[in-house]
Amino acid sequence: MKPSLSILKIGGNVIENKAELSQFLTLFSKLEGFKILVHGGGKLATEIGKKMGIESKMVGGRRITDEQSLEVITMVYAGLTNKRVVAELQARNCNAIGLSGADGNTIQAHKRPVKDIDYGFAGDVDGVNEGLLSHLLTLGLTPVFCAMTHDGKGQLLNTNADTIASEVAIGLGERYETTLYYCFEKNGVLKDVSDDRSVIQHIDTATYNELLEQGIIADGMLPKMANCFHALNNGVTKVCIGNMAMLTQNEKLYTTITL
Repeated sequence: MKPSLSILKIGGNVIENKAELSQFLTLFSKLEGFKILVHGGGKLATEIGKKMGIESKMVGGRRITDEQSLEVITMVYAGLTNKRVVAELQARNCNAIGLSGADGNTIQAHKRPVKDIDYGFAGDVDGVNEGLLSHLLTLGLTPVFCAMTHDGKGQLLNTNADTIASEVAIGLGERYETTLYYCFEKNGVLKDVSDDRSVIQHIDTATYNELLEQGIIADGMLPKMANCFHALNNGVTKVCIGNMAMLTQNEKLYTTITL
């Protein structure tokens, strides 16, 4: 029987709220078994960039990563945010190690090809070094990934944190019974976006197609759900979407996604 592994992606709304982040990291540190954390930090990168006179450029909710933006993102994601999270986990007796995809060659990617939009130094993942990650886990370390990868030729790349979480989960799926958690501010996937209690508690492939047809899954939830099913179709056991309460034993109000 394969050992269990929990991979959690934490949204910016939690990362940037000290009280919520503290609460989340306490819950995360108490999770049993092997675990990996993936985080972004876009809002803070935008704020710090503004102080430096560097305006963020967004198209359809996605960041255009030019050379100046990449410098800010590297400082904030791989530096300030990542090390704050690692230090907080150490304070909770969780032996965390902060990583970007370049560290230990853990995640290689390529620069996204230009089609309709040039996203600049944005990375699409090619592969995950599952051997090294598995070794770190067996050493008792908890990897904490920021949303950055590299191309193997010296270039750092800004990479979607949801995608990193799903690709790491896929990479480790053969070795571990893997559950992927997307932790954000909502209770889960909602039937009605104005009603936080209208959580759809289970979604499988048939349900997903129905929800797409009805337009219930739309906008920002579309890429998140695409990552979920990409992970499930490539060896991940299940995916859960909800707020941090889903990490507790007594909370049943969140969305579980399976094939």
